[in-house]
Amino acid sequence: MSNTKFKEFSQLDLPGIDAEILKFWEAENIFKRSVEERDPENAFVFYEGPPSANGRPGIHHVMARTVKDLFCRFQTMKGKRVERKGGWDTHGLPIELSVEKELGITKEDIGTKISVAEYNQKCRETVMRYKDLWDDITKKMGYWVDLDNPYITFENDYIESVWHLLKMLYDKGYLYKGYSIQPYSPAAGTGLSSHELNQPGCYKEVSDVSAVAQFKIVRNEQSEWLFQKAAPDAPLYFVAWTTTPWTLPSNTALAAGAKLEYALIRTFNAYTHEPIQVILAKELVSKWFNTEQFDANISDYQAGDKLIPAEKLTTFKGKEIEGINYEQLLPFAKPEEGYGFKVLLGDFVTIEDGTGIVHIAPSFGADDRMVAAKYGVGHITLVDKQGKFDERAGEFSGRYVKNYKDDPDYRNVDIDIVIKLKKANKCFASQKYLHNYPHCWRTDKPILYYPLDSWFIKTTAVKERMAELNKTINWKPEHTGTKRFGNWLENLQDWNLSRSRYWGIPLPIWRTVSGEKEIIIGSIEQLKKEIEKANEILGLSQSVPDDLHRPFIDEVVLVSASGEKMIRESDLIDVWFDSGSMPYAQWHYPFENEEIFNKNYPADFIAEGVDQTRGWFFTLHAIAVMCFDSVAYKNVVSNGLVQDKDGRKMSKRLGNAVEPFETIAKYGADATRWYMISNSQPWENLKFDLTGLEEVKRKFFGTLFNTYSFFVLYANVDDYDCSDEPLPLEKRSELDQWVLSMLNSLVKDVAKDYEDYEPTLACRKIQNFVNDHLSNWYVRLGRRRFWKGEMSEDKKAAYQTLYECLLTIAKLIAPVAPFFSDFLYKNLNSVSRLENVDSIHLSHFPKAKSNFINPALERKMDYAQRITSLVFSIRKKEKIRVRQPLSRIMIPVLKGNFEQEVQAVAELIKAEVNVKDIEYITDASGLISKKAKANFKTLGRKLGKDMKAANEIINAFDGKQIALLEKEGRLTIEPNSNAYEISLEDVIIVSEDIPGWQVAQDGELTIALDTTISDELLLEGLARELVNRIQNIRKDSDFNVTDRIVVKISENQLLKQSLATFEEYIKNEVLADQIVFDDTVQSNEMEIAEAGVARLEVKRV
Repeated sequence: MSNTKFKEFSQLDLPGIDAEILKFWEAENIFKRSVEERDPENAFVFYEGPPSANGRPGIHHVMARTVKDLFCRFQTMKGKRVERKGGWDTHGLPIELSVEKELGITKEDIGTKISVAEYNQKCRETVMRYKDLWDDITKKMGYWVDLDNPYITFENDYIESVWHLLKMLYDKGYLYKGYSIQPYSPAAGTGLSSHELNQPGCYKEVSDVSAVAQFKIVRNEQSEWLFQKAAPDAPLYFVAWTTTPWTLPSNTALAAGAKLEYALIRTFNAYTHEPIQVILAKELVSKWFNTEQFDANISDYQAGDKLIPAEKLTTFKGKEIEGINYEQLLPFAKPEEGYGFKVLLGDFVTIEDGTGIVHIAPSFGADDRMVAAKYGVGHITLVDKQGKFDERAGEFSGRYVKNYKDDPDYRNVDIDIVIKLKKANKCFASQKYLHNYPHCWRTDKPILYYPLDSWFIKTTAVKERMAELNKTINWKPEHTGTKRFGNWLENLQDWNLSRSRYWGIPLPIWRTVSGEKEIIIGSIEQLKKEIEKANEILGLSQSVPDDLHRPFIDEVVLVSASGEKMIRESDLIDVWFDSGSMPYAQWHYPFENEEIFNKNYPADFIAEGVDQTRGWFFTLHAIAVMCFDSVAYKNVVSNGLVQDKDGRKMSKRLGNAVEPFETIAKYGADATRWYMISNSQPWENLKFDLTGLEEVKRKFFGTLFNTYSFFVLYANVDDYDCSDEPLPLEKRSELDQWVLSMLNSLVKDVAKDYEDYEPTLACRKIQNFVNDHLSNWYVRLGRRRFWKGEMSEDKKAAYQTLYECLLTIAKLIAPVAPFFSDFLYKNLNSVSRLENVDSIHLSHFPKAKSNFINPALERKMDYAQRITSLVFSIRKKEKIRVRQPLSRIMIPVLKGNFEQEVQAVAELIKAEVNVKDIEYITDASGLISKKAKANFKTLGRKLGKDMKAANEIINAFDGKQIALLEKEGRLTIEPNSNAYEISLEDVIIVSEDIPGWQVAQDGELTIALDTTISDELLLEGLARELVNRIQNIRKDSDFNVTDRIVVKISENQLLKQSLATFEEYIKNEVLADQIVFDDTVQSNEMEIAEAGVARLEVKRV
């Protein structure tokens, strides 16, 4: 017999457990051992999406990392070797903008007020500013990832691998330079890729000034036919609508739809009151004119009249106005690379809004640029890359088109342009317009579409292959892959790789001044050779810089085959390419670790927020497909947002952000993790509520802790020896067999849920088992077995069964609750020594014992639990205490073996609900009155106008009709002579109580409880109440569970009557040698149900 005692704890202290287990993990190298003790040939590959350490970790990072951690822990317990290499994302706009803010500079100051070298050094220092906080939250939340050997995107080895991938793309013809309209952020000073523009929250609803500008038609041979159809006393105009009036000075053309029909309308300008004739799409005339205007006499109009008359003169197709010239709207500058000011035809022109004529500014729109190029129309780029008008823009020169500088005195330039047009009789209409406009993902400022000379990756060349391989990836949830990601791939554009910044991976392309010759560098060795060649030909003495960043790499000059000097293209690459390269660059592939890379590619699993669908998830996929014709990952979980309890975005400004360190310190890491995973599926948005977290801590972890405490209390009293041979199943009680069946069914289900990346289902099933089955049923019903004196076979079976449940549950929760599970495991296994491992995370996930699973027994016990629950619900409603015995339950028999199955657990039910007898009836109609009501929620949609008549029919259902509906699940009714088949869900069936009985239902199951309390039942109830009070005094007095006692009770007639019948029962329950009545007792005055106030004295013998 073992002399070692199980550890007992006075209360649950999850933060204290965290600290104890963390110390143990670190002392014993548990994480390292969990990896190294698994077979390298049996790998489960996980990629860590690199965070940036220049910002503080938030509660949403705890959510994302819990999702990652739990699946890696599960696979480790399944015997897989799970390497978890950490990483840091160190480049890009977030770092640069934070440095600029800190130094009080803008992009324009770099290279003047501060050198590029100094600026980049500051970026290098800043990027790891919060690394200690990240390491701390990683440790405290129990996220196991290798932070000792992380990949860091600013290191030369990483950059070299990225260059290798770029060279692969170049050699395949996927990397090219082009001049096109691209999203551009003046606030950040760089172009953006389409996936950056599609990050969540980038499109914001804004209110802008819109304008319908009038473009005066030039009368010449081509347009003469129009003037012949027009009135002779007013000029002709094309009218075009825009939500960006700041682009109007750059207008060089108008676009019409070839097949659209246009109308010529004679009217007056609303601002100048001058007569005008305007051309717009016929379908949109009603948008800008109403019927009253056309009914009014145009010759009666006087300036200032509220009603402006209009007259439709003629209609024609868009094809007919192609090539017609108009006067330049705002003649600040002449077009470059061609002329313009004529009507073009474009298939993008619609009649959904506007006027059916589109204002074309080729400098600021992709469609504009394309159609202008087709017709040889030039462009006027009056706005610079800072987002302000240049010196050619007259009175608007130097003004920003949007408030990029957060100037409190900023005046909207759109308003002033519209005012200028109104005064010049060039504005037909103007109004506020609410629409979604793209903003920079990092500065939150509006972007421009701007002509950029950029390097692109030709992703469109492989978009079909990307879509094809995407179908082989297991997305959780599925619709993220098929819809969100799939639709993105369908509408894929070429990837704008260039960034006009300073801190990032330099584009490794050198070109001659003419641009005719170029070379791409794919390795440091290649660069070294090219430098040596340039040194020899050009007489230089340069070498490969120690730091591959700007400005050092910019100083490297190479030479073409013809001896021309080659300078590096000044751009950096998109920071998303950095992180998308991590499967290769984390190993410095292909320059080192080729075998390691091959074994770790592609990933079995990745997980990040849903915002990465068009970010990291896309770049991983694009690079893998284009370079290796492969997927980069096989399974991906995209987790949703973490919001406040009201569903709002968390922010410091709103004061609703949850601080992760404080939360973990107060509630513990495991309660936080478990709450996040069990509350909603990872891909759904989580409304984070601390009251829910408190409930998880109390109800789930508290219940499991109390179950452990119950076990160790009695196991220590009995010196329970865990080394005894387990009793065979058939030698254990039916209650043991049931809980072991439920436990093994749970193991089977939970393992499948984890395998299927459904952790929420797993957690909820475990919670349900612990709270409803293990604690509230098995332990409660089996409590007396642990109280019995000697170590009988039944008592041993109870200990062995409860130990197995606790140990198995510890393993099932280990992926999500790594601290508490190890606490349970260590405290159980350190005494039992049944497993020869130090930590639960070095053990193996349990396997379901199929021979232990007994569906018939589970079904029987389910009836018992449901009947018990129904009886308790009646007791609660009627305010009848559970300790008060009642005489009987009546249960209508359901189909199949219902009566036999319930009868098999009848004794258990009676003991649990404190009822003397169970009776079965085949016809409930005489005992239980049921009424039917229509379920308007489901029937209203089906029946429409027949609903009222159907409601009357359903209300009139008799017992036979209700019974038939319950049995068959459907019934046909004919309201207003129209036949409808209704189902059980379409009808609400309620049971009405029979006098002296109370009725309750759970689905098809109905019970009736006799609530009449006889004198004998009343006295028995008082005996049970007395037992309860004495037990409470024993507990408050810290008596041992084996102590014998003597009880004295003040004089009480009802208690005397109760004791006369139930004295032996009371003595056995409370371990009393003697119970006497003595009116001198002064202590422990208390209410004892119907007996009223009594005083009790309890003394140890």
